[in-house]
This record gives sequence, C-alpha cells and structure tokens, in this order.
Amino acid sequence: MRESKFQRDLIKELKEMFPGSTIKKVDPPPQGIPDVWIFHTSGRYACLECKKSKDEPHQPNQDYYVEKYNKQSFARFIFPENKEEVLNELQRALEPGR
Repeated sequence: MRESKFQRDLIKELKEMFPGSTIKKVDPPPQGIPDVWIFHTSGRYACLECKKSKDEPHQPNQDYYVEKYNKQSFARFIFPENKEEVLNELQRALEPGR
C-alpha cells in the first residue's frame, strides 16, 4: 500500500472516530514534523507520523519530534501493521478525564 493511500484512509477513519474534532494533514510538513494532527474536542491534541510499512526508514528528526510530542500529549509512528493498536491507544489518550 502506498503511504499516501494509507494516510488518506487513516484521516477518513480518524474523522469518523472523533466527530467534531479537527484533523489536519500537514502538507508538506517541515522536516521531521508528524504529518497528521488531531485537535480533539476535549482540548487535547495528538499527532501521527504515517509510514507505508513498519520497515519504512525514518527521516531526519522524525524520532525526535514524535518523542517530544508524545511527552507533551500523544504521538506515534503509524503503519498498517500497528494501526489498530495505535488507534486504540489514541482513543484512550484523548478520552476526557485522562
């Protein structure tokens, strides 16, 4: 699966999962910045860096920013092989009262 198709399908799924929330694709993202951002209705945010597979190499600074934003809120690398796990974690992270 191409990364762009995976990302498009993921954004559609995120919009269904989090109605009323703002889902933004950063295009093109500055080097290393995750490419999908979720601004949840609870006031929390999350970001996801899409990869077409678990073996896809990381670009410069991606690990740094995913780790940084995960400490502040929620950030993950997401690819078809871990999508369900990451979406479950994301739902728990954005729930009110976390």
